[in-house]
Amino acid sequence: MHEARSLWYAARGKVDLRRAPLPPRRDDAARIETLWTGLSRGTERLVFEGRVPASERERMRAPLQEGDFPFPVKYGYSAVGIVREGPVALLGRNVFALAPHQDLFDAPLSLLQPVPDDVPARRAVLAANMETALNAVWDGGVAPGDRVVVIGAGMVGALMAYLCARIPGTRTTLVDVVPERRAIADALGCGFSKPLDAPGDADVVFHASATAAGLSCALACAGDEARVVELSWYGERPVEIGLGAQFHAGRLTLVSSQVGRVPPMRRARWTTGRRLATALALLADPLLDALITEEVPFESLPETLPRLLAADAPGLATAIRYRGRDH
Repeated sequence: MHEARSLWYAARGKVDLRRAPLPPRRDDAARIETLWTGLSRGTERLVFEGRVPASERERMRAPLQEGDFPFPVKYGYSAVGIVREGPVALLGRNVFALAPHQDLFDAPLSLLQPVPDDVPARRAVLAANMETALNAVWDGGVAPGDRVVVIGAGMVGALMAYLCARIPGTRTTLVDVVPERRAIADALGCGFSKPLDAPGDADVVFHASATAAGLSCALACAGDEARVVELSWYGERPVEIGLGAQFHAGRLTLVSSQVGRVPPMRRARWTTGRRLATALALLADPLLDALITEEVPFESLPETLPRLLAADAPGLATAIRYRGRDH
């Protein structure tokens, strides 16, 4: 019987690696040897700090999660690996799965998405974030020629700016309080601004900074009757915003965006599987390697995760390495 090692959030601010045998593989599942997983800083920081609200614990469950919030819980949803056992058509192929940080795991075939041949396994860990960004662009209704502002140059914000900047004629500006993130905007082909210099009169504004100040900035950037799309996940933390000034006079629309559902205008034709396959295909651009600013070995997570999930942690995406770089 195979044994697997997995990361568990054991208590507030504490994680450990645990070993457990894998049960016999089911016929409708594949056994995957993990190559890389991606760390979702915003969501996993809430899990690490035990701040998942009781009202959201069921909605927050990842597909292959074990345990229950707050602790102990095995959590994560961005894994890329090689199929070692399963259908002949998938054997030896790289696949993406919404799976926790674990070096060997079984997943139902319905949860697996083959990684395109032109997308390296390491870059494919961005698929969950790209899917969120794609869903948000749909929710925003961005069209050619629009003025677009993205508040918050984290992973999702950067990917939204990347997508919007490639819609013909758009003028896309990425806004962040960290001046060094101008380099990310330059690499992605969009403009950059600090909050106080952020452009106004935008047609669509995306907010992804998870701060009240960022949301206020988003509202201030919106032009008359513009759409402001809120992506931030605050957990149990209350958020105070000012809905005076431009909000009513400008007849602004504040829209929530959440990747759990395909937007209504596409739901009749798009499944979540089709959306994920599209997100993976969008990762073929080598420019996106700039968003992975650190990689760490799986074995080091008990020591490195507190630093990586700190509120002031530098960089963007962290790739967790399970095998050598040649994959």
